[in-house]
Amino acid sequence: MDTERNLNLLKDYQAYLRVEKGLRPLTCEAYDSDLKIFAEFLEGRHAVLPTAVQEDVAAFLENLHTHGIDPRTAARKLSCLRGFYKWLLLDRRTHHDPTVNIESPKAWKVLPKSLAETEVMQMLERAERSASHPQARAIDLRDRAILELLYAGGLRVSEVTDLSTGDLALDTGRVHVRGKGDKERIVPLAHTAIEALESYLREGRPHLARIGSVRRMAPAKERHPAGQDLAHRDSVRLFLSLRGSPLTRQWVWHLVKASDQEATPHRLRHSCATHMVEHGADLRSVQILLGHADISTTQVYTHLALGHLKAVHRLHHPRARRQETEDRAIIPSSSGRTAPNAARSGIYLVPKPADTPADKVKR
Repeated sequence: MDTERNLNLLKDYQAYLRVEKGLRPLTCEAYDSDLKIFAEFLEGRHAVLPTAVQEDVAAFLENLHTHGIDPRTAARKLSCLRGFYKWLLLDRRTHHDPTVNIESPKAWKVLPKSLAETEVMQMLERAERSASHPQARAIDLRDRAILELLYAGGLRVSEVTDLSTGDLALDTGRVHVRGKGDKERIVPLAHTAIEALESYLREGRPHLARIGSVRRMAPAKERHPAGQDLAHRDSVRLFLSLRGSPLTRQWVWHLVKASDQEATPHRLRHSCATHMVEHGADLRSVQILLGHADISTTQVYTHLALGHLKAVHRLHHPRARRQETEDRAIIPSSSGRTAPNAARSGIYLVPKPADTPADKVKR
C-alpha cells in the first residue's frame, strides 16, 4: 500500500512538472529517478514520501556519502527533494517540509573542459573534406552540418536533435532553438555553418527523407491519429538517420567521438563559449547565446579564457602598465648590461650633456 501511495504521488508530480512547469521529458525522468531512489530508501525505514521527516533526509544523504556518491550528485538529489516537497505543500498534501535546514553537500567547483581552437579547426576541416568529396554521401553532409552547428551555435545535443526544418532561417543566418524548460532563443550562425546546412538540405536530407517515407508507409486503416502526428513530427526533423528516423542524443555523441576522441557535444559547447570570451565577447552576449538563465553560470568561462584575462590585466592594471613602461625605459649601459634597480626607483640612465663654457666659469 505504501509503495502504491508513493507511485501515485510521483505520477501526479510528473504531470505537474510537464504541464505546469514545462520541463523537458529528460529532466522529468531524472527527477522521477531521484525521487524513486528516495522512496525506496524510505520504505526501508517504514516511511512514505508525505510523512518523511528531517532525520530521513539526513540519513538519505549520509547513505549516499557512504556509497561514494559524488557531492554534486547528492546536491542535485537534495534539490530535487526540495522541489518535490515544495509542491506537496502547495498542493496541501503535507504540512511540513523535511528538507528545511538541511545543508547542501559542499562540492568543488569543476571548470568545464574545452578544446583548443586548433583542435576544433582540425576536426571541422576533416569533416569539410569528407563532405566536399565528389562521392560524398548524405551522412557526410549531415555529420559536417551537425559539427558546425554544435560549435558555431553552442547548442546542447538535445537542442540539435529536436530541431526541425522550420526552425532554420538561413537567409538571415539564424536558427530558432528550444532549450531547457521550453525556453526559446534565436542563435546566429557563422557562414561556414550556414554553408554546411545548405549543402545538407540541398543534397543530403532529401535522400534520407525518402528512405524514411518509404519505411513509414502503412495502410491507412492501420494508422492511428497519434501515430500519424508522431510520424509527421519525425518527417520534419532536421537531422535524420540512414533509416530516415530522427537522430538520438546517443548517436550524436558517438558521431562527435568518432571525429575526435577528446571531443563531446557538450565540450564543443564549452569550446564555443570559451573561444568567444577569449576573443573579447562580453558575458551577457555569451549568456544569451547559450541560453543560460543565470549569468553566474556563464561566468565560469572567464576562468578558462586565461589569455584574454592576461591581456586585460596588462591593459588595465596600473602595476602592469608601470612595469611595461619601466622595462621600455631601461637603456643598456656601455657594458651591455641594464640597470633594473635604477629603473624601478625612477632613476633612468641617460647621457649626461657636455659642460658648456658658462658652466666652467661658475665652477
